[in-house]
Amino acid sequence: MARIPRFARRTLSTQTTNAVTIRTSPAPAEEPQKVSPTWSATSPDQVTRRDPIENVPFELRVAAGYAWRLIVIGVALWGLMKILAATTSVVIPLAVAILLTGLLMPMTVFLNHKLGMARHAASAVTMIVFLSVVVGLLSLAGSQLVAGVTDLVRQAGVGVDRVTAWLEQGPLHLGGDQIAQYIQSGRAWLTDNSKTLTTGVLRASDTAKEFFAGALIALISTFFFLAEGDRIWAWTVRLLPGIMRDRVHEAFRRGYVTLGAYAKTQCVVAAVDAVFITIGAWALGLPLLIPMGLIIFFGSFIPIIGAVISASLAVLVAFVVKGPFVALIMLAIILVVQQVEGHILQPVLMSKAVSLHPLAVILGVVLGSFLLGMVGALFSVPFMAVINTVMLYWAGHDMFPGLADGMSAVGNSAKELSGEKNGSDDIEAVEEQAQDSTRYIGDITPEHLEKEARRLAKVRSQEV
Repeated sequence: MARIPRFARRTLSTQTTNAVTIRTSPAPAEEPQKVSPTWSATSPDQVTRRDPIENVPFELRVAAGYAWRLIVIGVALWGLMKILAATTSVVIPLAVAILLTGLLMPMTVFLNHKLGMARHAASAVTMIVFLSVVVGLLSLAGSQLVAGVTDLVRQAGVGVDRVTAWLEQGPLHLGGDQIAQYIQSGRAWLTDNSKTLTTGVLRASDTAKEFFAGALIALISTFFFLAEGDRIWAWTVRLLPGIMRDRVHEAFRRGYVTLGAYAKTQCVVAAVDAVFITIGAWALGLPLLIPMGLIIFFGSFIPIIGAVISASLAVLVAFVVKGPFVALIMLAIILVVQQVEGHILQPVLMSKAVSLHPLAVILGVVLGSFLLGMVGALFSVPFMAVINTVMLYWAGHDMFPGLADGMSAVGNSAKELSGEKNGSDDIEAVEEQAQDSTRYIGDITPEHLEKEARRLAKVRSQEV
């Protein structure tokens, strides 16, 4: 074995020692990393700021969101009211035409669907029949009014003497001097306000011209709505963005069903009011029966309030012609007819197509009359009924599921579309169960109403 030179052994020993030293020496400790502070007064870029909106309570943010949206809606409604006020000569006839369309459409559909008449021919026949009935009734009322006005004046004179005697000898014990003073005050008022009354007569003449012009617009519009209402509506819906068309179309189809049900029901109710109150007036021997009946009929189209106000004319005539005792009997007849109408007739005819609470009806009529006068009182309830149906559909509650199954909004009745006709027994059972569970004050909660609505909708959808 060859020997390693000395200088080579010295070099190898040095390298081995260094290698062992490197392997056995501990690794140097790592220096801890410096963590920069989250907030530093000298480094504003590193400051973590909290969103100020997060400091506002959630409930207050929700209330503020509702508030500004309601303000926007209020401004929009205010602008709409201004536009309607400036265009009443066109808007009111169109509204009347829409209401007449809902009333007359069943006859037009029968002529078109069952008898095979063309659209415009069926619409023309419907309008001719409608105008014949209206003109005939007005002519009959006018002839009776002309023939009986002399007799009425004579009876009114006797009635005034009777009322004067009752004021003197009745519970009020008014003296003849006091009555004469009241009469003299009335004559003085007429003399002082003669100019105002004359101006009112001239304004009434202008109003009559506007009335006939509006009636012509309403009749022409009704004719075209009956003949081409679906085409006009489809063209209107096509103006909307594509994403909105189906929802708007389906919602207002259901609104139209509600409008038609309301118009037909109010027509029947108004006819019943007019006929039975007129029969009561005939039994008491009152004059001007047909004019009185027509006034009650047209007045009854204003729900709840209209029939009472128009029927008060019969009480006034009875008081003047027959005296206070007969007037009280006439008032009792009117109240009985109103009770039968409100508690028996309307629930049977109206069904669930026009589901408005009586308080909502009264407030709607009062608010409508305050904003738009007689026109507002006439159209407030059908407007609310249509909006109620539309909003319920958009919220997921379909009042007429039959429309989703291919039934027609003009060819089927509201009861058929809502499922009441086919499944009336099941629906009545659900409603009776709901009434039994809520007969105590304080039992009704939002969850309870939601549950009953779902159960009723399920029964209707199964029957349809």
